[in-house]
Amino acid sequence: MYSRNKNGTDSQRILRYVDALREAVAAEMERDPRVFLFGLDVDDHKAIQGSTRGLQQQFGSDRVFNTPLSEDAMTGVAIGAAMAGFRPIHVHIRMDFLMLCMNQLVNMASKAHYMYGGTVNVPMVVRSIIGKSWGQGAQHSQGLHALFMHIPGLKVVAPSNAYDAKGCMIAAIRDDNPVIFVEHRLLYPTEAFVPEEPFTVEPGHARVCVQGSDITIVGVSNMVMECLRAHELLAEIGIRAEVIDPIWLTPLDMDTIVESVRKTRRLLVVDNGWTNCGASAEILARVAEKTWHQTMQMARMGFAPTACPPSPPLEQEFYPNPAKIAVRVRQMVEPGISWEPDRERAALAYQLQFRGPF
Repeated sequence: MYSRNKNGTDSQRILRYVDALREAVAAEMERDPRVFLFGLDVDDHKAIQGSTRGLQQQFGSDRVFNTPLSEDAMTGVAIGAAMAGFRPIHVHIRMDFLMLCMNQLVNMASKAHYMYGGTVNVPMVVRSIIGKSWGQGAQHSQGLHALFMHIPGLKVVAPSNAYDAKGCMIAAIRDDNPVIFVEHRLLYPTEAFVPEEPFTVEPGHARVCVQGSDITIVGVSNMVMECLRAHELLAEIGIRAEVIDPIWLTPLDMDTIVESVRKTRRLLVVDNGWTNCGASAEILARVAEKTWHQTMQMARMGFAPTACPPSPPLEQEFYPNPAKIAVRVRQMVEPGISWEPDRERAALAYQLQFRGPF
């Protein structure tokens, strides 16, 4: 869908996240014959929620093809192809099963450039899907991005909107290092303004989504959307929250986050994973190291400390949501005040869709 300017011409499109992913891959495959895409069900009629639809017809089965159910072996194929000069995109339907190829990713892909004295690059993209939906439970809903943030040599990106999905995918494909590309399934239908021409969202640059002065909220992946919805609830009671999307988790843009926290003196990090040894812990630790001489109030939110539940009532307790985030923020900004957002207003907050960054 397009928006139109006063002259009635197309000014900028509104595109779904999933379509932005597909467009980015198609553009890079058209530009660079070394790029190919493979993985489980990439040629299935559902096309990984539509993210690979039409690519095999456009580029042929030599460059877009299905694989056996063998994550370890197929990741080895991707690494070998990358070392040989290709730029593979390996699609994993769920991040949970990257655990089956950890040796390949952690001991091979991430270390080859170092171990071969810089003579070998591993330019590969590993697409992995996270997030709740359909009651998939403990083994199909995990956000394990923090495990990969721990490993030198791997880059990790978790775009929260369609604009960044396209720009980050193009940047990841062009990068000479292995990139873990984290996609939250609830983001697939969300829309944003996305230019038609190719562009990149480069590593190491966070985005301030909305300006504020009372508290800094950093969201990861889909939690950026939840934080923006919480921002709307908080604005109604006069609390001005600044919401930051780190976009790239490795490398992490701490300068933008620290600058904001020095202004607001408060920080809440909301993660799409567990808080113990997670992305939220890392961000808080780095802020503490850089602001140790200042008085700061910091907290974090994420998954409850148990396995991901399959039922909607349990999911309400397990995952952060806009109401929970807003309550936590008010406790930090105005301690001692008992408050909960109106249930109807909290429900309406879910109708908010971030069209940004433009």
